[in-house]
Amino acid sequence: MDVKATLDALKREAKEAITAIEKMHELNDVKAKYLGKKGPFADIMKLMRDVPNDEKPLFGKTVNEAKQVILQWLDEARERLVQAQIQAQLDKETIDVTLPGKKFELGTTHLLTQMVEDVEDLLIGMGYQVMEGPEVEQEEYNFEKLNLPQDHPARDMQDSFYISDSTLLRTHTSPVQVRTMLQYGGTKPVKIICPGKVYRRDDDDATHSHQFMQIEGLVVDEHTSMADLKGTLLEIANTLFGEGRDIRLRPSYFPFTEPSVEVDVSCHNCNGKGCHICKGTGWIEILGAGMVHNNVLEASGYDSTKYRGFAFGIGVERLAMLKYGINDIRMFYTNDIRFNRQFKK
Repeated sequence: MDVKATLDALKREAKEAITAIEKMHELNDVKAKYLGKKGPFADIMKLMRDVPNDEKPLFGKTVNEAKQVILQWLDEARERLVQAQIQAQLDKETIDVTLPGKKFELGTTHLLTQMVEDVEDLLIGMGYQVMEGPEVEQEEYNFEKLNLPQDHPARDMQDSFYISDSTLLRTHTSPVQVRTMLQYGGTKPVKIICPGKVYRRDDDDATHSHQFMQIEGLVVDEHTSMADLKGTLLEIANTLFGEGRDIRLRPSYFPFTEPSVEVDVSCHNCNGKGCHICKGTGWIEILGAGMVHNNVLEASGYDSTKYRGFAFGIGVERLAMLKYGINDIRMFYTNDIRFNRQFKK
């Protein structure tokens, strides 16, 4: 038997069969027909026992080469069928590229975060540093070093969430100012803002919340004056409420500043003429401020005969409510997407 001639004939026959394949099951049938256990190649390999030992390697090599050729043709046919299936599916599922695409809604930063970032951008541009501190605070930093001793009546104004006898949730961000002054060791100027959450025992309603946000500012230097404070507050008012705003300072009392002032800004809605927003006065109260009390400077390591400072505190929710006409502070914390969408940047 001429094995080479037989194998050449088998390859020609297999080639014709493979070329005619149009379905995947036909491919499997052809493979089984020629390369299966009952196929012609299996019969040819049975002849191996009659081949002289010195010719067996060449015999086996010749048969395997023929099988590899057919396997390659089968793989090429399989790839052709797969591509044909993909193309048929693409033709069937044609996409109309002229149809409008889907609109994906993108989120945005929360309004309170936007307000904080606006104030930070302004004050960082004026040379302030942003400082942060713990929300679980010690009485020493939250009260004593801010000129609020144990028996001070002003503590009742800041009814607190106590965790232990000397640990509480901070009632303002002023402890960050104290910690910063202590860190500086009373030897160099301070110019910082302290944004963050604060907590007070209060009944939640349209204008009160047990948790809210503050931004407090502190400047300590050898030549700081009330005029510097007023200029800073005027710049804040014009940035947050629009150019042309004016401010007025009214005498007030805070234990940690002396003198202390309440700060009003001319109404951005009526330009000071009087409307429902300013309740007919032409002015809107926005924050408290004052010159840092000497006791606070001394408690934080600064020589009050050499250094002076000013401080101010802004309620972030109050600013947002005044600027955007929001009448219920609870809207900031209910996560109503209809409310949040109104303030996309």
